[in-house]
Amino acid sequence: MSIEVQNITKLYKDQKALNDVSFKVNDAEIVGFLGPNGAGKSTMMKILTTYIEASEGSANVNGFDVNADKKKVQSSVGYLPEHNPLYTELYVKEYLNFNANVYGTSKSRIEEVIELTGLTPEAHKKISQLSKGYRQRVGLANALLHNPDVLILDEPTTGLDPNQLVEIRNLIKTIGKEKTVFLSTHIMQEVEAMCDRVIIINKGEVVADKYLKDLREGQEQIVIVEFDYRVEDAFLRKLPNVGSVKNTHGFVYEITFLTLDDMRSHVFDFAHDNELKILQLNQKNASLESLFRDLTN
Repeated sequence: MSIEVQNITKLYKDQKALNDVSFKVNDAEIVGFLGPNGAGKSTMMKILTTYIEASEGSANVNGFDVNADKKKVQSSVGYLPEHNPLYTELYVKEYLNFNANVYGTSKSRIEEVIELTGLTPEAHKKISQLSKGYRQRVGLANALLHNPDVLILDEPTTGLDPNQLVEIRNLIKTIGKEKTVFLSTHIMQEVEAMCDRVIIINKGEVVADKYLKDLREGQEQIVIVEFDYRVEDAFLRKLPNVGSVKNTHGFVYEITFLTLDDMRSHVFDFAHDNELKILQLNQKNASLESLFRDLTN
């Protein structure tokens, strides 16, 4: 068990940020910690990374108690906070070298994480010269420097443009094949794109803990696609298993398919055959959205 939380409560004076929260995260699992702003997501992440202590309850990460074994927890966890703290006056390699010294990590690991996170073309630059997407990559590279078993990521895709979103999502999914990833977000589309499971928190309490595959069972499949120019709805209805087509705004279309088979490859082939460019292509879990609205209103 990578993460185990039992009856955690956190008080800030008279305000309860977390109220009797319990959950477990398995090894090599990507879990989305979902909730509206102010639900208690960042507070839980700070407890799991030993930045703050809970008022009540207990938590273990990789078998280490977050209060009694702080150093062991810190050595086995990679953490990317919501506001990525970087020394922008340093060069990328200089920054990673500094943190490798802090961790006592081999310098050869620096090149490994640079390659893993796709930083190679920007590694010679100062951090201040990087885009938001590449700064997030630097934060992820730093979190991976000491080769932790667990990654805890607080709002890792906030403020990224659509291209950067796809890049960071793919990177997190790749990392999640070998490591446990626990990430917070209030964007359901991010959970759908990256996670195996979702834990929904509202007003400091866990209100749902579901595997996404269970939420998909018996549901219609919705694919959201954005092309580079307008397409007639009737044209898109020629795709197999189409139930409905809706042009939501601009060149963005919401296509409902009456099948649980992943239809994104069919949409991609359709675009290729008709010389269309796809600017975004995502699945939308109508059941997850409904569950979130019902539990957090």
